[in-house]
Amino acid sequence: MLDWLKNINKEYPDFWKAYTAKFEKKSSRFVVFSTETTGLNPKNDVILSIGSFSVVNNSIVIGDNFEAVLTQYKYFHDNGLTNEFLVESKLKKISEPEALKSFLEYIGNSVLVGHHVDFDVDIINESLERMDCGRLKNEALDIDVMHRKLQDITDKESALDELCEFYKIPISDRNSAANDAYKTALLFLKLKSRLGIK
Repeated sequence: MLDWLKNINKEYPDFWKAYTAKFEKKSSRFVVFSTETTGLNPKNDVILSIGSFSVVNNSIVIGDNFEAVLTQYKYFHDNGLTNEFLVESKLKKISEPEALKSFLEYIGNSVLVGHHVDFDVDIINESLERMDCGRLKNEALDIDVMHRKLQDITDKESALDELCEFYKIPISDRNSAANDAYKTALLFLKLKSRLGIK
């Protein structure tokens, strides 16, 4: 049977229906997020953690955040990786389906913002596919693309810390999805204002 025909009659999970129903109106909320993953191939790698903050009316809303560490035991076992990452994190560990359901509930119809956001969106879409869902429907903005547009750069991508240095954002030694999301949110506020994004 053709794939598109299969999808017409597909019965999606309730949490997915609730998520897609939110797109009837446009959101003024931005969600800046970052993922830590086992690698850079969305088809073969998995998400280890997600960190995010919302931006509303040109302010980072610290209390409106989402952070999750995912238990990917099967992946670790199948690939001979250690559980060091999972053991070190103090956050409660949750399953991939549980984390993605909560993340979709958190983001709703917000505009997503990230550093090289296409990769983060792709790896989340792969996870959603494993859960018999569709793909993310949110608009997405990439801070590196915003920076290149502002500086009229066509040929060079910048690492997150390079952008932080350029825009004088403090860099901490702590490396986590939430920390990267916070740095990205600070960069986004600077770039958003300079590019006149409402």
